[in-house]
Amino acid sequence: MKIAIVGATGFVGSRLVERLQAQGHQIVILTRSLQQARNRFPQAQVVGYNPLESGEWQESLSGCDAVVNLAGEPIAEKRWTPEQKRTILESRQIGTQKIVEAIAAASVKPSVLINASAIGYYGTSETAKFDENSPAGTDFLAEVCTKWEAAATAVTATGTRLVIVRLGIVLGENGGALGKMLAPFSAFVGGPIGSGKQWFSWVHRDDVVKLIIQAITDTQMQGVYNATAPNPVTMASFAQTLGTVMNRPSWLPVPNFALEAMLGEGAIVVLQGQQVVPNHTLGQNFEFEYPTLQPALKAILG
Repeated sequence: MKIAIVGATGFVGSRLVERLQAQGHQIVILTRSLQQARNRFPQAQVVGYNPLESGEWQESLSGCDAVVNLAGEPIAEKRWTPEQKRTILESRQIGTQKIVEAIAAASVKPSVLINASAIGYYGTSETAKFDENSPAGTDFLAEVCTKWEAAATAVTATGTRLVIVRLGIVLGENGGALGKMLAPFSAFVGGPIGSGKQWFSWVHRDDVVKLIIQAITDTQMQGVYNATAPNPVTMASFAQTLGTVMNRPSWLPVPNFALEAMLGEGAIVVLQGQQVVPNHTLGQNFEFEYPTLQPALKAILG
C-alpha cells in the first residue's frame, strides 16, 4: 500500500514508519523538517509542506491508499500563553482541515484517514471513568480535541473512511512522558508528580502503532477508538511501578507549584488526569501487547 504520514518524525510517527516499511509499504512523508526526514527515512518519499496553508504538497495525497495524520504542536513543552494556545489549536484544527481539503481535491482519493486526537477530549476527573461514548469536557484541551475531530469528520463527505485515535500518555524508549521521568529516578530522587491521586491513562507506543496499522487495513473500523491500555493507574501507582522496574525508590513527589512555575496553566496535563478505558477498541478484537503497566515498562527499559 501507499501510505502518507503527517507527523512522521514524531515519537509515534517515526515508529509507525519503521513498522510500515518493514511490512513493505510505500511511505510518503509530509513534513516541515525535510532534511531530518530524508536522513532518517531515506527510502521514503519526502514532501515539504506548510500545515496551515494550501499548496502543491496537497497533490501528494492523490493516489495514496491511506493517510495518517499525527501532527500537532506539543502540548506540555511551553507555557500556555495566548499565542501558544492559538498555536496548539491551529496546528491541529487548520492542519487537519488542509489534509481534508487535499483529500477532497484528489483525483484518486485515499480510502481511509486515520486522524489523531487525545484523551484530553474528556476533560479531567479523579472519580469518573471515560470510554469512547463519554461526552467532551469543557476545558481548553477538550475544546482543542473537539475542534480537531470536527475538522477530521468533514472527510466523510468525500467518501473516505475516518478513524479517530484518541491517544493516551504514550510510553516508549527515547522520548515521550517516560523519557522526562527517567532522569530523577536514575538519580534516586524520583517520585509521583503532584498529589499522585490523578489518573494516568497510559499506552505502550507499540500498541498505538499496532492499532493504527489495524485501522488502515480493517475496513470495518470507523469512528473513535481510545489508544489507552485497558488498565489505567494512578500517578502514585505509576511512579511506584517505575521505581520497582528501575530498582530505584519512589519517594520524592514533584510538588504542584514546581510544575506550575515552569508550565503555568499547561501543568494541568500532568497534575490532573482522567481514567480512560478502550471499550470500543477492545470491541474491535484488538489485542494489546501490553495491557498492564509493569510488563510494558520492563519491555521499554530492558
